[in-house]
Amino acid sequence: MASLVCASDLSLLFRPAKTSSSLHLSSNSIAGFCHKLLYSSSSSSSSPFSSSSSSKTMVVEVTRATAQVADSVLLDEEEKSRVLRVGLICGGPSAERGISLNSARSVLDHIQGKDLHVSCYYIDSNLNAYAISSAQLYSNTPSDFDFKLESLAQGFQSLSEFAEHLAASVDIVFPVIHGRFGEDGGIQELLEKHNVPFVGTGSKECRQAFDKYVASLCLSKHGFVTVPSFLVQGSEVNESDLSEWFASNQLDLNSGKVVVKPTRAGSSIGVIVAYGVTDSLKKAKEIISQGIDDRVLVELFLEGGSEFTAIILDVGHGFDCQPVVLLPTEVELQFHGSGDVRENDAIFNYRRKYLPTQQVAYHTPPRFPIDIIKSIREGASLLFQRLGLRDFARIDGWFLPSSTKALSSSDNKSGITELGTILFTDINLISGMEQTSFLFQQASKVGFSHSNILRSIIHRACLRFPELATYSSESDQLHRNSKSSKLTKTSKRREGFRKVFVVFGGDTSERQVSLMSGTNVWLNLQAFGDIDVTPCLLARLIDHSSTTDSDKEDYDVSSREVWSLPYSLVLRHTTEEVLDACMEAIEPARAALTSHLRNQVMNELMEGLKKHGWFTGFDIADELPVRYSLKDWIKFAKEVEATVFIAVHGGIGEDGTLQSLLEAEGIPYTGPGVMASKICMDKVATSLALNQLGDMGVLTINKDVKRKEDLFKMPFLQTWNELTSKLQCETLCVKPARDGCSTGVARLCCAEDLAVYAKALDDCLLRIPANSFSKAHGMIEMPNPPPELLIFEPFVETDEIVVSSKTVIENSQHLQWKGQSRWVEVTVGVIGKRGSMQSLSPSITVKETGDILSLEEKFQGGTGINLTPPPVSIISDEVLGRCKQRIELIANTLQLEGFSRIDAFVNVDSGEVLVIEVNTVPGMTPSTVLIHQALAEQPAMYPHHFFRTLLDLASERE
Repeated sequence: MASLVCASDLSLLFRPAKTSSSLHLSSNSIAGFCHKLLYSSSSSSSSPFSSSSSSKTMVVEVTRATAQVADSVLLDEEEKSRVLRVGLICGGPSAERGISLNSARSVLDHIQGKDLHVSCYYIDSNLNAYAISSAQLYSNTPSDFDFKLESLAQGFQSLSEFAEHLAASVDIVFPVIHGRFGEDGGIQELLEKHNVPFVGTGSKECRQAFDKYVASLCLSKHGFVTVPSFLVQGSEVNESDLSEWFASNQLDLNSGKVVVKPTRAGSSIGVIVAYGVTDSLKKAKEIISQGIDDRVLVELFLEGGSEFTAIILDVGHGFDCQPVVLLPTEVELQFHGSGDVRENDAIFNYRRKYLPTQQVAYHTPPRFPIDIIKSIREGASLLFQRLGLRDFARIDGWFLPSSTKALSSSDNKSGITELGTILFTDINLISGMEQTSFLFQQASKVGFSHSNILRSIIHRACLRFPELATYSSESDQLHRNSKSSKLTKTSKRREGFRKVFVVFGGDTSERQVSLMSGTNVWLNLQAFGDIDVTPCLLARLIDHSSTTDSDKEDYDVSSREVWSLPYSLVLRHTTEEVLDACMEAIEPARAALTSHLRNQVMNELMEGLKKHGWFTGFDIADELPVRYSLKDWIKFAKEVEATVFIAVHGGIGEDGTLQSLLEAEGIPYTGPGVMASKICMDKVATSLALNQLGDMGVLTINKDVKRKEDLFKMPFLQTWNELTSKLQCETLCVKPARDGCSTGVARLCCAEDLAVYAKALDDCLLRIPANSFSKAHGMIEMPNPPPELLIFEPFVETDEIVVSSKTVIENSQHLQWKGQSRWVEVTVGVIGKRGSMQSLSPSITVKETGDILSLEEKFQGGTGINLTPPPVSIISDEVLGRCKQRIELIANTLQLEGFSRIDAFVNVDSGEVLVIEVNTVPGMTPSTVLIHQALAEQPAMYPHHFFRTLLDLASERE
C-alpha cells in the first residue's frame, strides 16, 4: 500500500526475518480469503497474504521467528513529485499519550491515499523519538507501544537528529501529540528551528494559549470575560492571599466551591472540585506533588451554567486568517437511577470525555438561544484571530444564563449579553481526533467526512509554505458525496455498487463496545468505492420484564427497532446518546434550527474554500435518521440486496436470533450461522460440543450451572462448600451463562465473595467497584438485566507475566515469567469458510490489574499489553504451531465460519488447549487484539482490508 508507510530510512534497520514452516501452517490458505486492496501498489499483484518477489514490503525480526511488516513503500522520483509526504507524530510525555495514539490511528486511517504518503513517528515519555511502521500505530496502549519499540522502531540519538531527518524526509508534519510537548509549543519550536513545515499554531502562540493562567490574562487583556482565578505556584502558597481571594468572590472560607486544576495539562487531567481554602490548598499541593504541574489554578465553580466546545477551521490563504466556527456542541452531564449516584462535584473529566459512559450527552448545535449560539461563534472566531492561532483549534467555554449569579468585574467585557454570559475557558491547539471526537462530530454536521476535514486542514497548512503550494492546487482525495449513508426507498442497488448495512447496538452490557465496533467497521469500509455502507443502530424501546420466558424470543423480535443513521449521528460514545440524538434530530423545530445553522456555517466555509483548488466540495449530506421495526428493516435489506455486517455483541446479535431472521430471508451476513451462534453463546453447550476432542489435546473446564435465585435459598457458606467440592477447586470463576466476554465475570476466593457477587445481582448493580472482593481486582461491568443462569467453574491459575520498565535491547528481557503452572491465557482469531477455518497468531494479554481482563483492557485501548505472537521465551514455535492446529480444530468442530475469537488457556509444553469461551461476534474496535493479529500476518492485513475480507466471506457463504 503506497499510502501506509514507515520512515523512508527504516530499511537501514530491518533485516530479513527467519521463518518457520510450523508457524505458518495456514498462511497460504488465508490468502484465498483476502480482497485485493483498491489502493495497493501497482506492482503488487499478489494476494495480501501471499509472498511476491515484486513486493516492496519490508519485515523486521522480532522476539520470535515471525515477522512484523514495516510496510515501507519506496517512492520513485516521479511519484515523489506528485505525492505529499506527511509526517505523523504521536505519543509525548503527558498522561494523554493513549488519546494521542487513538488520534494518530484515526488520522492515518482517513488521510491515506494515492496522493499522500504517510510516515509515522512516536515520542516516548522521556522525549525519545522513533520512526515507526504504520502497523505499529494499532498497538493497544502506550505501555503496549513502548514494549515493542526496541524491536520494531528506529530510534534517533536526539531530538535534533530527529528534526533533521524530518527536514529531509517529509514535506509537512502533522503533530498529533496532546498536552505537554504537543500543545505547549515544544514540538513546534523544534520544527521551527529546523525549518520543517507543520500543521497548526506556532510555538510562541502555543505557549501562550496552552497555559491556562497566561491564556486567562490574555483573554482579559483582549476584552473577554474570564473566570475569576487564583494561581498557586510551587511551594509558594500563601493561605491568607487565597482567603482574601475567596472573600472577594463571595465564597465561604470553609465551604466555598471551586475548581482546582493544573495550568498546563489537557483533557481535564488533574481537574478536581474543592471546598474552602484548606481543601483547595490541599488538592493544589497534591497536583504539584504528583508531578502533574507546578502551577495550579483555583477557579470559581460555575454553578447553573452549561459547558460547550467549538471547533474553529481556518479557511484563509497563506498567512491571511479567515476562521470559521463550526456548530458548537453543548456538553450535558446526566445521571440515571439509584445505582448512578449524582456527584455534587461532577465535572466533564477525562473518563467522561473519552470512555463510554451514560453520564454525559452531547447536543450539536447547543440547546441555547440562537443569539447565544451566534455570539459563541463570533467570540470564538475573534479569539482565534487575537491569539494568533492557525489551521484549526478547539475552544471550550461556558454559557451562564442571566438567571445565574453574575460574575464580578465583568462589565463592558465581550461575552455579556441580555440572555447571559459567555466565557471561553480552555484553548486546545491539537484537538482530539479519535473516531468520535468533537472535531468529527461538528465537521460532519456541516458536510465534512473524516477524510475531508483532515485533508482540508493539511492542505490549508500547506498554503503557508510557498514550496508546498503545488500540493494544494489540486487533490486526489476520494469524497463520498455521491453516497448517501441513509436508507431510502429509492436506494435500490445501483450499477456497480453493493449495499452493506453495518448493524450495532442492542441492549446487553456490551452495547457500548458494539457501538465502537460498528463505528470502526463502518468507517473502514468507507475506503472502498464499490460498496455503499449504511450504519444502523439496533435499539429496544419497550421493557420486557413482565413477559414469560416462552414469549420472550418473539417479544424480542416484535419490540425491536432499527434506526438507519446519518453520518454525524453515529459519532457518539454510547448507544443511548445515539438514540437520544435520533429523537432530537427528528423533532421538527430542532431539525429546522439545525438545518438553518448548518447552511449558515457551510456558506461561511465556502467563502474561503471556493478559492482553493484542492477543495472539491462537501461530502456528507444533510439527512435525518429513519426508524424501522426490525422486521421491516430486514425486509428492506432483502429488497435492496444488502449484506449485513453484524457488530451486535451478545443478546440477539450473538445467540442466533438475528442470524435466523436474516437467513430466513436469504440475506447474507457476517460471522457464523444460526446453530454455531446458539451453541457458542451458551458456554455449557460449547463445552458439550467439544467434549469428544479430549484425545486430540482440546480440553474443556468442568462447570456447574445455578439459577440466580438459588443462591439465596441456603447459606452462602454451604453453597460455596458444595461448589468447591463438586468442582474440586479452591477458588471459583463465576460468569453469566449467556452473556458476552468480561461482563459479570469474576474470581471468587471465599464464601464472602460469593455473597458480595450475589448481592450485586440482587441489587441490579451496573458495576461492582474495584477491590470489592477479598483479592484485588478492577471494576467489573455487570449484565443489565441480571442473568437468570450463572456458570461456576474452577479458576485456572496461570503464572503472572510482568513487563519490566527497564530499557534493554531484546524484548524477551522485558518479560518476567516464572512458568510454574505452565499454562498461559491466550485469545486468537479464526477466519475462513465453514470447515476450513484458519487460525491467526494467538495473543497473550498481560493484565495490569486483577485476574480477569476488563472491558476497557479488551476493547477500549485503556490498559494492557498484547504479546502478538507470544514470545518464544514463553511458547516455542513448535508448540505454537500445535496450538494453532487445535484452535482450528475447535473452530471447525463448532462449524464456525466468517470469523470468530476463541479464548483459551494453552499449555506451553504440550500445546494443549483448555477452552474458555468462543465469541462469534468479537470486538472490532480500533485497538482490539484481532487487529493486532491481522497485522501480524505476512504481509500485514490492515483494518480496512481485514473488514473487507470478512464482508466478502459473508457474500461467499453457502
